[in-house]
Amino acid sequence: MTTPSFSLAVYCGSRTGTQPAFAYAAAEVGRWLGSRGGQLVYGGGKNGLMGIVAQATLDSGGTVVGVIPRDMVEREWANHDCTELHIVETMAQRKAMMIERADAYIALPGGIGTFEEILEVWTLHTLGYLDKPVGLLNTNGYYDPLLAFFQSANTEGLIGDWQMEMLLVQSETESLLDQIVTASGRSF
Repeated sequence: MTTPSFSLAVYCGSRTGTQPAFAYAAAEVGRWLGSRGGQLVYGGGKNGLMGIVAQATLDSGGTVVGVIPRDMVEREWANHDCTELHIVETMAQRKAMMIERADAYIALPGGIGTFEEILEVWTLHTLGYLDKPVGLLNTNGYYDPLLAFFQSANTEGLIGDWQMEMLLVQSETESLLDQIVTASGRSF
């Protein structure tokens, strides 16, 4: 198997949420990545937005690397259709492998796990431990309240302008993905 030219970590919900646009955006990301021969790196689940983005990537010709803790496999949450499925012992190992395997990171709508994961890579980027782009796909304004909070922290002098500029935010899938690839210095 050839090495994909671009590998994208996608953090997103293990549920689909209430808005059909969330599932549409997950499928759009997978189709975009797969149609270019890219690789998805994600949490290895078969449910929700996670399952949708993985299946769309596979259906469009891309490869999928899933990383999932053993206890989630035992709960039958794993997507065994992944090109590679890595079973790890802890969430910390899962996050580390996902970070290592990706050229860039984005968050789709999701819950607390998604927030924690994207904030970790943004933090690592701002501290200089990662030199890979980080982005939010703000589907239907999902991240507007969080972005308002970040802006408030910026106004209060607790997040610098340069840190805010590191977080790439778009509401349109293709715009964000094009921006992420360009910022990564990689190409298809």
